[in-house]
Amino acid sequence: MPILHKDMQLCVSFAARPSNIGTRFHNYLYDELGLNFVYKAFAPVDIAQAVAGVRGLPIRGASVSMPFKEAVIPLVDHLHASATAIDSVNTIVNDDGVLTAYNTDYLAVESLLRTHAVDPAASVLLRGSGGMAKAVLAAFAGAGFGDLTVAARNETAGRALADRYGARWIPDPADAGAEVLVNVTPLGMHGCDAAVQSFPDAAIAGAEVVFDVVAMPAETPLITAARARKKRVITGAEVIALQAAEQFTRYTGVELTADQIQRAAAFSRA
Repeated sequence: MPILHKDMQLCVSFAARPSNIGTRFHNYLYDELGLNFVYKAFAPVDIAQAVAGVRGLPIRGASVSMPFKEAVIPLVDHLHASATAIDSVNTIVNDDGVLTAYNTDYLAVESLLRTHAVDPAASVLLRGSGGMAKAVLAAFAGAGFGDLTVAARNETAGRALADRYGARWIPDPADAGAEVLVNVTPLGMHGCDAAVQSFPDAAIAGAEVVFDVVAMPAETPLITAARARKKRVITGAEVIALQAAEQFTRYTGVELTADQIQRAAAFSRA
């Protein structure tokens, strides 16, 4: 990495529990491309002061993670459609003191639906009702998918999410099948849920596309089961890499190649 000097541009991330994934992804590419940037993660004690610092220093960009994704909305100047679609921000770009907020999770899912050629006429069954579920369901709705079902044990959250995007709500994913299955729960992640397959075998057998938003590990029980049945799959590793690439382009103006994204993602997860 180049030696720090006064003209180097700073990008940051704000999270209650910062990880090294974004830091490694961005700095790997800054170094490879010879860009005069550096990226640093922070855990703010006051998010309003942190965003004011972005504006005032000036810092070129900021990634925003939980629990700050909604709290930053009144602190910026402009909201991109990707952020207004879900009332949630994960990226702030500073243009000479003017702050514009985006949601690159939404943009990444929207892009993956195109690149994987998922048919908007297909029926979709999404499991989950949290913040990321909102981003994913909004991206499906924004891409023209009309046959949408949300499966969530929390009826209040599940119905609210479904109603907002014109979907149906059911309490249990075992009660329905669809051509596209989407897991947006922690099932399949490291820890106590690591061995849990988020959809039953019968649902996987009847699906055409299986999408698991869990990023760590990329090969969840759901993805493994879907690959064994020769289904088309979309992984959470693709989402996290592409959303970081979307941020990178907005910060630097550099469009990344698929190979660059893949290598930076592998480095960030190593």
